[in-house]
Amino acid sequence: MSKSKKILTSFFVLIIVTVFGFFSQIVTFLADYNWFKEVGYTSTFIRQMFSKLYIGVPLFFILSFIIYLYLISIKKSYYSHMNIIVNKSEEKLINIITIIGAMFISLFFSMRISSSLWMEILQFKNSTSFNIKDPIFNKDISYYVFKLPLINQILNILIGFLIFLFIVTIIYYLMLASFKKFHKFGEFDNVRNISDFSSFGDTIRNVVNLALNQIAIIGVVFFVIIAIKSYLATFNLLYSPRGVAYGASYTDIKVNLLVYRLQAVIGIVSAVFIIIAYIRKKLKIALIGPVLLIIISIGASVVENAVQNFIVSPNEIAKEKKFLEYNINYTKKAYNLDKVKEENFLAEQNITIEDILKNEQTLKNISINDYRPTKETYNQLQSIRTYYTFDDIDIDRYIINGKLTQVFLSPREINKEKLESQAKTWLNQHIKYTHGYGITMSPVNEVTPGGEPNMIIKNIPPVSNVDSLKITRPEIYFGELTNDYIITNTSEKEFDYPKGETNAFTEYKGKAGIKLNPFNRLLYAIDQKSFKLLVAGSLNSNSKIILNRNINDRVKKIAPFLSFDQDPYIVLVNGKLYWIIDGYTYTSKYPYSQPYSDNGINYIRNSFKVVIDAYNGDTDFYLIDKNDPIIKTYSKIFPDLFKSIDKMPKDIKEHIRYPQTLFDIQAKVYETYHMKDTGVFYNKEDKWEVAKEARKEGKESEDMESNYITFKLPKEKEAEFLLTIPYTPRGKQNMTALFVARNDKNKYGELIVYKFPKEKNILGPEQVEAKIDKDPEISKDLTQWNTGGSKVIRGNLLTIPIENSILYVEPLYIKSDSKNSIPAVEKIFVAYKDRVVMRDTLEDALNAMFKGNQEITLPDATDKDIINLNKDELIKKANDIYEKAQQSIKNGDFSKYGQYINELGEILKKLKEPVK
Repeated sequence: MSKSKKILTSFFVLIIVTVFGFFSQIVTFLADYNWFKEVGYTSTFIRQMFSKLYIGVPLFFILSFIIYLYLISIKKSYYSHMNIIVNKSEEKLINIITIIGAMFISLFFSMRISSSLWMEILQFKNSTSFNIKDPIFNKDISYYVFKLPLINQILNILIGFLIFLFIVTIIYYLMLASFKKFHKFGEFDNVRNISDFSSFGDTIRNVVNLALNQIAIIGVVFFVIIAIKSYLATFNLLYSPRGVAYGASYTDIKVNLLVYRLQAVIGIVSAVFIIIAYIRKKLKIALIGPVLLIIISIGASVVENAVQNFIVSPNEIAKEKKFLEYNINYTKKAYNLDKVKEENFLAEQNITIEDILKNEQTLKNISINDYRPTKETYNQLQSIRTYYTFDDIDIDRYIINGKLTQVFLSPREINKEKLESQAKTWLNQHIKYTHGYGITMSPVNEVTPGGEPNMIIKNIPPVSNVDSLKITRPEIYFGELTNDYIITNTSEKEFDYPKGETNAFTEYKGKAGIKLNPFNRLLYAIDQKSFKLLVAGSLNSNSKIILNRNINDRVKKIAPFLSFDQDPYIVLVNGKLYWIIDGYTYTSKYPYSQPYSDNGINYIRNSFKVVIDAYNGDTDFYLIDKNDPIIKTYSKIFPDLFKSIDKMPKDIKEHIRYPQTLFDIQAKVYETYHMKDTGVFYNKEDKWEVAKEARKEGKESEDMESNYITFKLPKEKEAEFLLTIPYTPRGKQNMTALFVARNDKNKYGELIVYKFPKEKNILGPEQVEAKIDKDPEISKDLTQWNTGGSKVIRGNLLTIPIENSILYVEPLYIKSDSKNSIPAVEKIFVAYKDRVVMRDTLEDALNAMFKGNQEITLPDATDKDIINLNKDELIKKANDIYEKAQQSIKNGDFSKYGQYINELGEILKKLKEPVK
């Protein structure tokens, strides 16, 4: 065989071995490439995949070359010391082992660096300035966020590499010694053959003596790295937890800073001593540096304690004042709390009937429903079939009949886990049951006479009472429960929705999916580990496979380096359904900023939002915070990933919300960091706490949830959709402030804290709950309703500003103990000043609380749409209303009993008619 044929044959063998050796990785790569191409993020995928190669491959060759030369130098040194004459056949084996060893070590370290540090390297290269400098070293924050972490990680890897190299050096010498060689002084001259020493200890000792050159070099490099790490450790003082506040304290700057710098000098000196020790062949000289480092560490500990106890502690406020200011200022910057607008709220508690009437928008959006019972009601009344699920209740606002209206809404998703076991076939799960269908929506302030949410969008197909909220594309192919791949455009029709006693079927008309040509069919059969993809007769040339339909998994697949909110919410825009997911950037490397939890994170921004089309799966990333340097750095790395928020469709933009996750973090941090005076901050004299709420069912009090509420802010003319949380002073229950985030239009993201007068006692949520429980009449009714086969459920207590006063509203639900009973709003609590009233409706409660010449009137919701219920749904509703009527008799509430009987009569009339 000619030389060229041998090379060609070897090349093909290498290709075959590579394909079989990396078969799984190749299949995954091709499958992912097809998918990223389909969703329009090919460049993002290529950047992620090949960045590791761009870093790893050159590093592999560089390390291989360096390590190979290093091992060759060891071999030459060994031959020189042992006076060895080279034997060609044995030398060939040693060279092969040397090359393979060098490549193996290089592969290990290059893979580790490229796989774990590829993003850090790209961030280092594309870092964006924060335009804020730390107060100690005067370096831009970007140095700490993008550069210092990578440098420290590389140094740690180098230390590990040096230790590993030391071990490899010893092993390599032992390997060389294991081969018998011809010596200049005889064929088997054992006088200089280290492998023939009688004890293992003698062998190691002689190997070390031979390896002194390499050990000296490794030692010098090691202590140079220690010197660099000691110098860089000075910057880590900015994250010191030792002082009265997070960040470098008086002792850190006066003692630790000098110690680290001294250790850096000693590290260099240690490297010099190793060189001198090697030249003079005196080990003791090499030990001087390490001994000095140990002495300095012990001495530093003694000095630190002395300075802290005898200089700082007796006069701590004065000594730490400057550092406390740094902590306050930089923590506020890190959490975007430096932009909080503070307003005084007089809390005059002088609401008149005229004030109530002036705040019609606020009153008409007070939530007399709670999202938890609403979810239960939706699932009971609107799931229609057992395999449909309302997984979560979202809160949003829509313009209904020209007015801003806050609503609950939830998508009706298909949950394949609820299919009967015999129906869980491959055909059903991947071809037949492909999508959810429609949403249910109800205003937060309206209930039916039966106490259920007044649904303005409901049923299948979706029926809307509001012309502007019609749904033309109700199918949900992408959602929170869509966990399986599906195949569309097959010879089998997809189940669309239940239609009376039969089902309606459809065929997917969207653009999502990858065409299943013969190659793709084989590819995804392997990738999805499903032989049925190859043999299913219903698949044809038009069939498409749709992957990564779970919206949470979808965004993580596209951008695994980003962080996403765990609570996506659905919006209805121009007849179509879209998902919105909030995205975050964060770091634990912001100097002087107090971490908000044990994970060390001390900087966070809601820097982008993701919009996903529920039908087509189009996934768009929009930049919402163009001032965030971290997201700007990601934008440089992945230029095709993000779009400007200006390109978000206007109708979708009207539904973006300030995320609760970020707001809750900011609220917790602001408990302490609203204080500006360092003396007050040091003593925590004015520390706040997120208001507590008395939990029901005997549980202890816990922090209130932040709530989306629609009301008119002081000095504003129109009501807004707002996110709020009340504060109380630490250890007390009276309310001291209200924290608010704005959501609408150009006011989005503005944070306001309304501070109440300290000389007034404004009831806090726990105190209001206690007043409700202690009211004799209310307490008696609650006890009665909680017995005899029924259960009381208390909704969220809402804190609502009206002019310069505070009003509290809370719904009360009663639920029968019978199976599948529906919780119904039976009473509304309204609290104001020291008074609490409980009435059937919010309107009645407000009129009872604020008696005047005029009456307050609010929307009167009625269940107008029983016409759209099928026979089974009407029977279910009739049974539920009958149970409520019986309960009303037991409770002596004849007014409610009459309402239920009238409603029951209407349903019975409807049952007599033919039901479609």
